[in-house]
Amino acid sequence: MMNNLQSSSSLSPKSNTEESPAPRKIRMGVNVGSSSILLIFVILCLVSFATLSLVSANADSKLSRKILNRTTDYYNACNIAEARIAQLDRQLAEAHEASSSAAEYSEKTGELECSFTVKISDTQILQVSLEPVYPVSDEQGFYQIACWKVVNTEEYDYDSTLPVFR
Repeated sequence: MMNNLQSSSSLSPKSNTEESPAPRKIRMGVNVGSSSILLIFVILCLVSFATLSLVSANADSKLSRKILNRTTDYYNACNIAEARIAQLDRQLAEAHEASSSAAEYSEKTGELECSFTVKISDTQILQVSLEPVYPVSDEQGFYQIACWKVVNTEEYDYDSTLPVFR
């Protein structure tokens, strides 16, 4: 009979008075710590990339200013050279009007200085050389540009070292 009682009690639903299994411990510390470390790592990466971007942008800005100054100086020298060429062109036109033949034109233009230099910067000049040409037609010019080039006036000592801390 006792067997029947035990079996009937095992089949019946458990009552509220019986103890439930022990509650599980929730471990929040490990998850919070790993996400904090990950967050710190991401912030450090973002700060590093932001610093690299700022340094790169600063270097690009300095290079752009140098190129702007160099280009401005070059075109100012070109403008001065063009003004001198215009003056030479007027002189060659006067020599052409005053001469009756190509030989006489060559004799008169041989006296003209048709080569000159214009300073671009402390280390560079623009070298220009013209060759007088006897015009066959009215559309042809009085000169031909023989040389138009930038010449370095100083020897450069290039720094090939890397800026590394020692």
